[in-house]
Amino acid sequence: MKIYKVIGLMSGTSLDGLDLAYCHIWETKEGWEFKIHETHSISYSAEMQDKLKNSIFLPADQLLQFHNTYGAWLGEQTKEFINLNLLEVDFIASHGHTTHHQPQNGLTFQIGSGQHLANTSGIKVICDFRTNDVALGGQGAPLVPIGDRLFFGKYDFCLNLGGISNISFEKDGKRLAYDIGLANMVLNHITKKINLEYDEGGAMARSGKINEELLVQLNNLEFYKLPFPKSIGFEWFVEKVVPLVDATQDSIENLLHTCVHHVCDQIALQIKAQNNKSNTSLLVTGGGALNSFLMECLQEKLGPKIKVIAPSPTLIAFKEALVFALMGVLREEKKPNCLSSVTGAKRDSYGGVIYLPC
Repeated sequence: MKIYKVIGLMSGTSLDGLDLAYCHIWETKEGWEFKIHETHSISYSAEMQDKLKNSIFLPADQLLQFHNTYGAWLGEQTKEFINLNLLEVDFIASHGHTTHHQPQNGLTFQIGSGQHLANTSGIKVICDFRTNDVALGGQGAPLVPIGDRLFFGKYDFCLNLGGISNISFEKDGKRLAYDIGLANMVLNHITKKINLEYDEGGAMARSGKINEELLVQLNNLEFYKLPFPKSIGFEWFVEKVVPLVDATQDSIENLLHTCVHHVCDQIALQIKAQNNKSNTSLLVTGGGALNSFLMECLQEKLGPKIKVIAPSPTLIAFKEALVFALMGVLREEKKPNCLSSVTGAKRDSYGGVIYLPC
């Protein structure tokens, strides 16, 4: 039995930082198993947040230059993580950071050059997990459902609350998944108006009231009416959501309260539409699972027949990094890590490009 020793790297649309998870992953007769041994989160500086946030507007040559320097920076952080914890590592599986996601145009791009990451860290790297799926006509997203199926299949639904909310579940023998809509991306956008990174525990949101006009505008966004498979990126947020929020004259507390209700409205609609059981389990991970007001609001909207479950803080925070470590393992074994039933691609595939240090 081979045990893969992998570092998973994840940087999400919420722009809160880089997650590193050192994982052991192996396959038994019963299925895939994992253990997370070491973790570390690196908060982005205000300068790095701005660079990542605004990279979508960079000319091509400047974007590619940032792609390289960010890859080298990832390598520096990973090398320090390895040395500090004296880790034995087979390879690094890196998501990178999504700057452009336009699957309708056959385009997705995650910065963080694999070659620069490999050269700087001195470790083999597997990255660029989305491009092959998009080349096969898929959305290139969400990718975490392969981990939901192989690691967390005992739950009826798996919900991730990062910058974006996405859902994953089994139906008729197939894994289905798609982006539901907003999550931390809009909440963090609001708190940054008062120079606050995030609303800890949802305390500010809890003290607010619903702005009915904004709630209706958000719930009527065209994306929510589209059939799945579907996915969204930062471009959609900037174009469709930011103007609505920024044009609403109300308190920060009321804006947050309204957006939490909006997030939960859309999640509840989707889960209720897909659920046909009387007793249902919903596993919630990602930063939004630490927002107690959001979690209470979601449970209330779902009702008592659907149980909202938050796992350990480590799994809440590092599940995506863990799953990208798994995707790297599956790429090594040439087994599918992108499911066509999820992305809408022509076929299942194994995504990921391998870079060797030199």
